[in-house]
Amino acid sequence: MRCGGDDGERGSSLPFVLVCWTVAALMAFGAIAASDAFLEQQEVQSVCDGAALAAANRTDESVVYSRGVGGELPLTKAVAQAAVADQLADGGTVLDSWSAETDGAEVTVRCTRYVDIAFGWLFLGGQQLERTATASARAPTLP
Repeated sequence: MRCGGDDGERGSSLPFVLVCWTVAALMAFGAIAASDAFLEQQEVQSVCDGAALAAANRTDESVVYSRGVGGELPLTKAVAQAAVADQLADGGTVLDSWSAETDGAEVTVRCTRYVDIAFGWLFLGGQQLERTATASARAPTLP
């Protein structure tokens, strides 16, 4: 009978432990990266919401004086874009691009920013993550 039969199994748990630690680390890094991406999205959405509200609350005065106010404030693209630009300049958050469109009663703002996230070098290969948000607002008037 052999006494040293367990010698062939000695040390074989080390690779398993290393794999488990690697998986756990990747899961933790992934959770941190996902949280960072989520918070960046929330910030871009917040800025975009504020810009849409600012644009919806600024009316084209020439249209108001010539046609009056009906069920909502009349909005024009030029006035909406100026209001968004003012809001973004006052807010201090830098966006890579934005656009403002209106159908005359509702304004839609689209904001985009490219950000570096935590552990982006691991999950994105060093690329920046695009965060895009869209917000719409309508400024109704009381009848």
